[in-house]
Amino acid sequence: MRGASILIVDDDEMLRDAVQRKLEGEQFKTITAETGQQALDIINSSEGPTADLVLLDIMLPDIEGTSVCQQIRQKSSVPIIMLTVRNEEADRILGLELGADDYITKPFSPREMVARVKAVLRRVGPDAPLSDRRVLEGADVVLNLDTREVTVRGEPVELTPTQMRLLQVLMEQPGRVFSTDELLDTVWDYRQYDAHLVETHISNLRNRIEDDPKNPQRIVTVRSFGYKFVAE
Repeated sequence: MRGASILIVDDDEMLRDAVQRKLEGEQFKTITAETGQQALDIINSSEGPTADLVLLDIMLPDIEGTSVCQQIRQKSSVPIIMLTVRNEEADRILGLELGADDYITKPFSPREMVARVKAVLRRVGPDAPLSDRRVLEGADVVLNLDTREVTVRGEPVELTPTQMRLLQVLMEQPGRVFSTDELLDTVWDYRQYDAHLVETHISNLRNRIEDDPKNPQRIVTVRSFGYKFVAE
């Protein structure tokens, strides 16, 4: 995890510099951009530094952060943490729907920001939790943990790192009902109750693996309790 490269995208110079200093103090490498276009140029460049994670502000001077997130997702599965202010709930949800892995609301403490960055990198890096079973199967879904590939009825499905981890947790214990708190603790690696975070990722995952996302048969909601994977 140390030495991972973090792309910080924010037009607030003071905040950007503060985040950069804190991350570099934690032994991360940093790249900075103050506009959405600069961020896209860095992500799309075949030369220069590459990012292992993106901290992406929603409010940018040229391109909305949600649009930047969407464009990144069209070409890359790099983890994205959105930076938002407290009254931007609709934008936070939209960012998650477009493929962001997590979000942090401003103002945030440096300690919280570092913890969230480390949590995301842990679940997508070489030290991510591993299952004894390297291939998980059920309900025509196959998740290969070695190749990080998912197929549904034999057809490949593209998932973000967080969607992959969420599917892994559910498939490892088919039939078990996971509460929102359990999923936050297991998938996101912290306990901060946020129904939108879990609900939106469940919805995104259903859109990718369900035959009819509005009538899910694989990832089922157990009312008042949580979610389970139905393997048959």
